[in-house]
Amino acid sequence: MKSKTYWLMKSEPSAFSIDDLIRSPSQTTYWDGVRNYQARNFMRSMTVGDQILFYHSNVDPPAVVGIAEVVKTAYPDSTQFDKKDKHYDPKSTPSQPRWDMIDMKYVRKFQRPVTLDELRKETALKGMVLLQKGSRLSVQPVTSREWRHILSLA
Repeated sequence: MKSKTYWLMKSEPSAFSIDDLIRSPSQTTYWDGVRNYQARNFMRSMTVGDQILFYHSNVDPPAVVGIAEVVKTAYPDSTQFDKKDKHYDPKSTPSQPRWDMIDMKYVRKFQRPVTLDELRKETALKGMVLLQKGSRLSVQPVTSREWRHILSLA
């Protein structure tokens, strides 16, 4: 049996916030628009039941705001084929898609956000991908130790 895997996924709240996820039908949505190969590959390795730290980026202050869960594994991102969509990719075809998305379901919102500054102060998190210099990935792995530590802060 596969052990639980943990992830952090970033979203700008002006584009899609945890409150938007809560308001989604059945509190479930697809996660589209990822256009970085490493982030895409992380999404391709996700399995149903994996847990996600929902992170608000490009906001003051950036913070982990809650938890979601993978409910559908990677499948072709439909926005890559839509010429009117900002995520359109002319090199992608339905027979050879380049980009994927997953479906996630809301689990819970933290009573208070755990800010990036707070995370940086935690020596237990010093190796976390999010806290590495130049780390800009919108989808990244989180260790079980980092997961538990962040939940203890929340």
